[in-house]
Amino acid sequence: MADELAGFTIGVTADRRRDELAALLQRRGARVVLAPALRIVPLADDTDLREATRACLDRPPDVLMANTGIGMRGWLEAAEGWGLAEPLRDVLSRSYVVSRGPKATGAIRAAGLREHWSPASESCDEVTEHLVRRGVAGQVVAMQLHGDRQPECTEALEAAGATVIEVPVYRWAPPVDPAPLHRLIDLVAGRLVDAVTFTSAPAAEALLRAAGDRTETVLEALRGDVLAGCVGTVTAEPLVRRGVPVSAPGRARLGALVRTMVEELPRRTVSVKAAGHLLTLRGHAAVIDGELRQLAPAPMAVLRALATSPGKVLSRTALLRTLPRGADEHAVEMAVARLRVGLNAPRVVQTVVKRGYRLRVE
Repeated sequence: MADELAGFTIGVTADRRRDELAALLQRRGARVVLAPALRIVPLADDTDLREATRACLDRPPDVLMANTGIGMRGWLEAAEGWGLAEPLRDVLSRSYVVSRGPKATGAIRAAGLREHWSPASESCDEVTEHLVRRGVAGQVVAMQLHGDRQPECTEALEAAGATVIEVPVYRWAPPVDPAPLHRLIDLVAGRLVDAVTFTSAPAAEALLRAAGDRTETVLEALRGDVLAGCVGTVTAEPLVRRGVPVSAPGRARLGALVRTMVEELPRRTVSVKAAGHLLTLRGHAAVIDGELRQLAPAPMAVLRALATSPGKVLSRTALLRTLPRGADEHAVEMAVARLRVGLNAPRVVQTVVKRGYRLRVE
């Protein structure tokens, strides 16, 4: 099919570039659930940022750790407003500049500065290890923060003899409207999405935190039926630490993340032959003889249960357990009827009198 992700539902937890990521996924046929887990908030009171800037001017840093593109741009824009942009660029131009990733590198170059080293992993830990090996005793390190403080990195540099100036440019905050995030958590817990994408480690942490007493249920879903797609290994770390297998591209780019989804999700499909038809189950849809058929959750749940054991009879009671809570055996009959209509292949699902239903495989 031309639309590689047709039939799949994918949750997007990003905030700042959610529309861009959603458009890339939708262009490939996916159904997208937008649910920002966090939002970036510029510092309401820029006193701390201004003090950090003054500290850099008073004691020019020997090392600049540029962690994010948006953070470096925000810092220089704020300095411009205070009339300090040129003096700041001047002192930073004499620093050993370490850029954590391509976005930070782009911001550094746009400011007329030059990076000297970047880690392959885009990890703050690797940056810290590099600086400690290089030697920072007696040096001043300006650390542009990305969201929250990074005490482990600061402490490691201070233990190696450095003076660290933390430069706060923005902070993470909960979404203004938490309802979409809680709705996504419901969908993940119910296995009603096929994948969830993450573009930052704090977003992954925020989703699990918002899950509350359902955190383990969400983790179980992410360990099995729901694919966790991360833009890079740094983003994946909170999930990997909790035993979640993740899919991440080699380069931390949105386009690469989408390509990973295109490669991984079709591999998780189930294909069976029934009543002379080839059926492939794709998230919330079925492909029958090459034609995509959108199905409601209840009929899709019945089809998925029957496809796990082609030819085996499943009782109404067994199928009832696959349907949303509160359903009764009549709901099973309705789901089967809707499934037959949705597939436009009534012989695929066979009624076995007084026993239940099965996929007709002979």
